[in-house]
Amino acid sequence: MAGCSDKYIVLHPVGPVAQKEYHLIVLSTIICAIVVIPVIALLIFIIYRYRDTPDNKAPYEPHWSESKLLETIWWGIPIIIVIILGVLTVRDTYSLAKEPVNPKKAKPLTIQVTSLDWKWLFIYPDQKIATVNYAEIPANVPVQFELTSDAPMNSFWVPQLGGQEYTMPGMKMRLWLEANKTGTFFGSGANFSGEGFAHMQFNVTSTNQADFNSWVKGIKQSSPALTQSGYDHLAQKGLAKVQSFSSVPNGLFDKIVEKNGHHMTGDMKNEYPKMKQKDNMSGMDMKH
Repeated sequence: MAGCSDKYIVLHPVGPVAQKEYHLIVLSTIICAIVVIPVIALLIFIIYRYRDTPDNKAPYEPHWSESKLLETIWWGIPIIIVIILGVLTVRDTYSLAKEPVNPKKAKPLTIQVTSLDWKWLFIYPDQKIATVNYAEIPANVPVQFELTSDAPMNSFWVPQLGGQEYTMPGMKMRLWLEANKTGTFFGSGANFSGEGFAHMQFNVTSTNQADFNSWVKGIKQSSPALTQSGYDHLAQKGLAKVQSFSSVPNGLFDKIVEKNGHHMTGDMKNEYPKMKQKDNMSGMDMKH
């Protein structure tokens, strides 16, 4: 906690995904406290009750070996807690892999994210624009982040909007997030990836739909195009400032995934075409 900011942003969720995860954190903490607090209390009691002092009247029982009742309690309660936590975690994990329920029936926004050394590239395929080290989204609209890496494996994380998801070369991961109010939210890479790791930070700004549309229009009118050679330069190791691009090469994101897919070996190479064909992957079987 000493490393957190004053706001403890993980505990200030903004949006349905982060709120569900926050409730799971709180519930898990309460359930675990059922074990932790009694264990600490018993430790203090035992140290005091059976301390080695001349006036201690605690009974001396050198031949005592076991208690089926006590063993049932101290094994049974943790087993029950693990089962409860497992069920709740699996339930929420699978539910969050789906598109959030949006009462306003807003059309989801897709953003293709590529982690590089040491910067983030955000491509808006429908708007045909791109940004570096920042993203803008409309409030109350589900956002589908498609994630990959053109560098070492990393992890995409916007704490106030939801949990992290890995970015892996040759893989297309998915993460649904949504902001239920306007604001600017801190994001970063959550995996160590070399010298510039500490600088892999970005902001996600949530605005109303009209402001988002104006922002897209402004990018198209005032920003340069991202060419293939421009991307190749951007992908080289090094830091990068905040940038915007009025257009991107057609299919750039899929080409990045495909390019790194050629470097897979064994089961990963066999599995990638299946996942690409399904195109609905929200996680990864870590056996592959």
